[in-house]
Amino acid sequence: MDLGLTQRVALVTGGSQGIGKAIAAKLAQEGATVVIAARGRELLDQVVGDIVKAGGQAVGMQADVSKEEDCMRLIQDIVQKFGRIDILINNAGTSATGEFESALDATWQADFDLKLFAAIRLARLAIPEMKKRSWGRIINVTNIGAKQPAAKSMPTTVTRAAGLALTKALSKEFAPNNILVNSICIGLIKAGQHEKKAAAAGVPVEQMYETMGKNIPLGRVGRAEEVANVAAFLSSEAASFVTGSSINLDGGASAVM
Repeated sequence: MDLGLTQRVALVTGGSQGIGKAIAAKLAQEGATVVIAARGRELLDQVVGDIVKAGGQAVGMQADVSKEEDCMRLIQDIVQKFGRIDILINNAGTSATGEFESALDATWQADFDLKLFAAIRLARLAIPEMKKRSWGRIINVTNIGAKQPAAKSMPTTVTRAAGLALTKALSKEFAPNNILVNSICIGLIKAGQHEKKAAAAGVPVEQMYETMGKNIPLGRVGRAEEVANVAAFLSSEAASFVTGSSINLDGGASAVM
């Protein structure tokens, strides 16, 4: 299926590893020009190099999207270089969880800055450019905890829940401009953070994934490429009547739709 992404310019935040890397590679494979934003230059350059070697178009822009000035510079540089921005994938974020009483203000603020305010600022800057062409796609990568928060899951579940509210509100406000806004709520996906935990525990990562997968109806942990496939669909003309939706990508783990 031709997803119609040729000529489109996409920004993927947190795109130098894991889910962001997979999304960037998939969008480039489908013909989009992909701008990858991340804090670390080395990994950024590696991902861009891999995409270009595979025949895709990609550039890396070093930025910390938790900072307002970096968000502004990022969008300005993209528009200056490419003349447009069509797709915004708000993927940057970490899983910051713990006991409520031990989470300090600084922990909460850092999580809001990285996950919620980055999405707010980048959307606010990108939407005027999307309105010029009456076409845009914004995808907020959140998690299933946003809908079904567990004990000791803050601040992540709170900031992710705010991300869902942002998604729904933006989808209604900018539907007349053909700017579609959706969210992907991920469950357990293979990622670098799990590899680090396995290494710290002295356990083979595949053994850890096998244990984690026992509590998932499909019997396994998801792959970053599976998130990328859904992101590419939501970015495309194939999803032209989908907005204000949140898709659970969790192997059936969540108890709520």
